[in-house]
Parts: sequence; C-alpha cells; structure tokens
Amino acid sequence: MMMMSGAEDREAGGGPAAPSAALPGPTAATGGPGEAGGGAEEAGSLLGPARPHAEAGTDPDAPPKKRLRAAGTGAGGPEGAAGSVKLEERLYSVLCCTVCLDLPKASVYQCTNGHLMCAGCFIHLLADARLKEEQATCPNCRCEISKSLCCRNLAVEKAVSELPSECAFCTQQFPRSLLERHQKEECQDRVTQCKYKRIGCPWQGPFHELTVHEAECTHPTKTGNELMEILDEMDQTRKKEMQLYNSIFSLLSFEKIGYTEVQFRPYRTDDFITRLYYETPRLTVLNQTWVLKARVNDSERNPNLSCKRTLSFQLLLKSKVNAPLECSFLLLEGPYDDVKIRPVIYRFVFSNESAESDYLALPIRDSVECNKLLAAKNINLRLFLFQSQK
Repeated sequence: MMMMSGAEDREAGGGPAAPSAALPGPTAATGGPGEAGGGAEEAGSLLGPARPHAEAGTDPDAPPKKRLRAAGTGAGGPEGAAGSVKLEERLYSVLCCTVCLDLPKASVYQCTNGHLMCAGCFIHLLADARLKEEQATCPNCRCEISKSLCCRNLAVEKAVSELPSECAFCTQQFPRSLLERHQKEECQDRVTQCKYKRIGCPWQGPFHELTVHEAECTHPTKTGNELMEILDEMDQTRKKEMQLYNSIFSLLSFEKIGYTEVQFRPYRTDDFITRLYYETPRLTVLNQTWVLKARVNDSERNPNLSCKRTLSFQLLLKSKVNAPLECSFLLLEGPYDDVKIRPVIYRFVFSNESAESDYLALPIRDSVECNKLLAAKNINLRLFLFQSQK
C-alpha cells in the first residue's frame, strides 16, 4: 500500500515525493509542474544570471514586453529566463526610490533607517519642507532628513548601474553604466541629423539611414538664392545669441563696475497665511548700500502644491542719492554652487523716489534647479552691478 500511494502521488504531481524522486534520473526529469518550477528557481538562484533574452530567438521587431514574455518560453528554456526576470524584478523593488518608485539615475541618498531616495526626490522633499515651514521627513519611516543627516549609498548606486536597461532606440538591453554611451555613440538607431543642417536641411532619422540620406540630400544642389533665404533665418537666431555677449562686453568698459557675493536667507511674512521669501543682509557696492529680495512663484499662495517653481528677485537701493543712478545688473551662480543661471542683463534707474526695481525672473533652467536652491539652507549667488555715466 505504501508503494502504491507513492506512485500515485508522483503521477498526480502533488503531495510529498518519494525518496527516489530526489535523486537525479528519469523520475526527477518527468516530475509535475510544481517540481519543474522549483528546479528552475533553484537553478536560477544558484547558477547566477541566465542568458540574455536576445538568445531566446524572439522577434526583434516585437514590443519589448512581448519579447520579454516570449523569451521565457523560447529556445533558451523557461528555467534561466524566468529566474533572470524574477531576480531583476526583485532587485528593482529593493533598489528603487521610495518616493517615485523608479530606479535612480544618479546619486542615491538614504535616511538614518536606510530607506533610499533618488537625488531628485530627495531635493524635492527638502524644498517642499522649506515652502511649508516644516522639518523634512522620510516618506517611509518619518524620521528627519536633511543634507547633514542623510548620506549617499554608493553600493546601491553601483548595483543600479549594473542592472540592465533598455535602449530607447533599438530596445536592446545594456547595463545602465554603458547605456548612455551606447545611445550617444554606438546605437545604429539613434536619432541623428544631416551634415548639411548648416545650410538648412531639416532631416532627422536613425543613424543607419544617414549615409543614404546624405547621398540623396537636395540641399547641396540648391541655388545660391535658395540658400540665402535659409541662411538669413539662421543668422537672425545667431544674432540674438550674440547680442547678449556684446552687451556684456560693452558693460565691461564702464568706469564704475562692482560685484559681490550675496547670500539670500529664508524668512516668513507676518500674514495670516505666511509666505516664504528671501532677503540678503545689506551690502555695499559702488559706494551705495543695497539689499536683494527674492520670492517663490511670485508669492503664490501655495507654491508647494505646484510642480512648476520659479524664483524672482528685486534689487533695492537703501542709500540716499543726490541724482538718479542708471544701473545695469545681473545675478550669476556663486563659485561653490552647481546651479546654472543664464546671464540676463537688467536695467533700472534708481532714485530716492524709486528705490526698488521690479521683481525680475531669476533665469534658472527649470523647476529642478529651483528645488536645488530651495533645498539649501541659504542661496549663494554673485551680483554684478554696472553704473552708467551721464
């Protein structure tokens, strides 16, 4: 009876296996579905990563997810592919950012309890806390976070860089550390432009079609009159760029030029609903006393609820003057900051009756750069001031 029950159990694929089923041989190879799945998982965990999905013989034109599913049942065998996919998914869930649930692309920060945050989300949390006048906390365990309390996790950064990621052009899998170089220099499907773009060719296409297009491009055969129209449009764009630099060069010839490091410190208004603003201590430039103020989203009521964030600043003259001062000024990033600010020259005539300029946009690139400034304890910039001579 014991022999019959063991045979029935093996045929049904359920229940405890007989001792002989654990030994290698035909009996183990013809086990039930549960046993085959267990063997695949064990092989995947013990033998390391399985073969890449490209060896499964799937259709390269199929969508990535479809090719991934097909690889599990292809010629490469379900064992290695299934184990590899499950391992990647497990690592993805362990190493992803706890805020955006995506794998970090650059720096990885962790709170004192070890919860991970990508650099963008970490800075965003600090900026939100500044706007709401609260202490920033980890979204998982609610412990306090700041630039001094949190540290980078280099092991996670290196592990993420080795995980496979799909090329945006050819959909092949590459380690994340090699993906950027592949997409910029090696991928045959990367988007490229015609070499005759300088004379107005608008073509854009995959790199492997570039040679054929350039051989058939009609722009080299255009007449001079046709090319002149295209070049005139390009010249107008270039002139606008050069005007800024010419203006800066002309300002450098002024007799009175001054610059200084400025530090914006955060404050709160006395309104019922307080608003965040920034102000510098009094500073002396060109023998005059000045103050700079800055505000977020032009004093929007709840800037923390907005994804788009901007900073605008105002220059105030605190000295009494005998005659109006016509000044040009601009703000640039400080020597120790990584925030990029485009040079924009503003002009204003200061007098005793009009001692405050309008609020002017701080020309930062996007909301991410604004969050970097808001997350810092103070905003450090450099002010350049040029006084026009009458």
